[in-house]
Amino acid sequence: MKKRTVKKATKMIKQFPFKKPEHVKKNNHIAWWLVGTAVGAAAIATISMKNKPQCKKGVAQVAPLKHLPYEYTDRQVYFVGGGLGSLAGAAYLIRDCGFKGENIHIIEGMHILGGSNDGAGDVSQGFVCRGGRMLNEETYENFWELFSSIPSLDMPGMSVTEEILNFDHLHPTHAQARLIDKNGHILDVKSMGFNQADRLALGKLMITPEEKLDDMTIEQWFSHTPHFFTTNFWYMWQTTFAFQKWSSLFEFKRYMERMIFEFSRIETLEGVTRTPYNQYESVILPLKAYLDHYGVDFSINATVTDIDFAEGDTITANAIHIEDEEGEKVITLKSTDICIMTNGCMTDNARLGDFNTPATYDPEKPISGELWAKVARKKPGLLGNPEPFFNYPEETNWESFTVTCKGNKLLKKIEQFSGNVPGSGALMTFKDSNWLMSIVVAAQPHFKGQPLDTTIFWGYGLYTDQIGDYVKKPMRECTGKEILIELLHHLHFEDEQDEILDTVVNVIPCMMPYIVSQFQPRKMTDRPHVVPEGSTNFAMISQFVEIPEDMVFTEEYSVRAARMAVYTLLNITNQQICPVTPYKKDPKVLKEALKTSYR
Repeated sequence: MKKRTVKKATKMIKQFPFKKPEHVKKNNHIAWWLVGTAVGAAAIATISMKNKPQCKKGVAQVAPLKHLPYEYTDRQVYFVGGGLGSLAGAAYLIRDCGFKGENIHIIEGMHILGGSNDGAGDVSQGFVCRGGRMLNEETYENFWELFSSIPSLDMPGMSVTEEILNFDHLHPTHAQARLIDKNGHILDVKSMGFNQADRLALGKLMITPEEKLDDMTIEQWFSHTPHFFTTNFWYMWQTTFAFQKWSSLFEFKRYMERMIFEFSRIETLEGVTRTPYNQYESVILPLKAYLDHYGVDFSINATVTDIDFAEGDTITANAIHIEDEEGEKVITLKSTDICIMTNGCMTDNARLGDFNTPATYDPEKPISGELWAKVARKKPGLLGNPEPFFNYPEETNWESFTVTCKGNKLLKKIEQFSGNVPGSGALMTFKDSNWLMSIVVAAQPHFKGQPLDTTIFWGYGLYTDQIGDYVKKPMRECTGKEILIELLHHLHFEDEQDEILDTVVNVIPCMMPYIVSQFQPRKMTDRPHVVPEGSTNFAMISQFVEIPEDMVFTEEYSVRAARMAVYTLLNITNQQICPVTPYKKDPKVLKEALKTSYR
């Protein structure tokens, strides 16, 4: 469905060539950034797109897996952390390297796998997702390729990729209430709202080398045109991806380049790809079942407290220190063994509340950040620097909330207000909210254990230290009930507040001090390479490693990092990592982006 939409749009562009607005004709310097890029890169881009290795998007049946001709008899691999990156890395070891599952060990201190891809709860206590990970069909190259090999748990004969894309194409996204003002009016956001200074600043950023952007924030770049932060574009882009004015200019630039395909449809979020259920059940559980089938070891339920390296100039991990219920232990590694570490977790120190209890704001001693700092000190300059990411919780926090209701009274009212049935809309942002609150209603049910007479939706606020517009408390001090009351006032449903509250099972707030820590201003050297220089058996995978051209805070980043780690450490040359699709060099995409900037 989305492919047909793209083809139709391309055809329309050919039939109705874009005419440059009169003010652009008079001020050609305003549009030079996109036009020049499109013309200058056209030939190279066309060649690169044609010659780009074609990675499977997962529309084929799951093929029987065959071990490749590699022999790893006693070699062990230890993954520190049980998030998506580690699980994906284990799958690559099995599928592409012929590793025996029992030689692959996932070390996780939590009671559940999946890292930040979570989903839990029941009908009596209410359901909860700390966050919702939006996928994208056009830019998640390695994610779709990997999950083409992972069988669906619910659709026999299908891969997870097929299952997700089929579901998404049957439930297309077209948000009709993207921004809402304080009077409860749905705003017309077809125009991005840019002035000439905004366009020029944005264009200059697109062609500025990253090497010149160390430690810079978005706000610093646009300081001469503060109007930029009042545009429809900023409110939509900010809340779609959770940027702040003080976020890293690196990451904003990479998002603009990587997601320029989505720039022209940001007002409807048509590019969002939805999973049938929450990401834990739709992504993590089938991947875990695949690894279980091959005998991967999940028995080490422990917290990693340190990693030792052999003496010398190389980086060779030789011991992993863990702590479990029985106390402290050490796992000794041979030189042929491998250690792959998750160097930072954005949901460190996440805390839940409930209908009558606020979620605690507790930023002290983030466990993954502290481990990364301890390890980095052992090889200065080679393993990155966690300080910019884990030392500023006041800048990196936001709070989410999941609402569970008996019946569909509230969801029906939201549907009537927004014009979107559950699953067809996207983020609804209350742009004048002191908390900058947004909500999204997924297709129901969003949990496999969710009965037909139970409905849920999710929301979040970016400014948790601000006093609410109606509940006169900072968001982080509010109970679930108070957060919902604030929302009902923004929806102007307060006349029916008591009736709505009678249907509520629970509202579970989740405070996350480091949820956007990967967006913090940084130097190019603050994020380590996936396989650091001089490493013989050690890699790092997370949202805090450096992958040129790709963007953090995505499922693709975790999967790509894992694939890079496995292929590099094991010298896999007969398999290829799917490259970043160069949409930023595609003349048709750039042309559409230019048109959008003048809407």
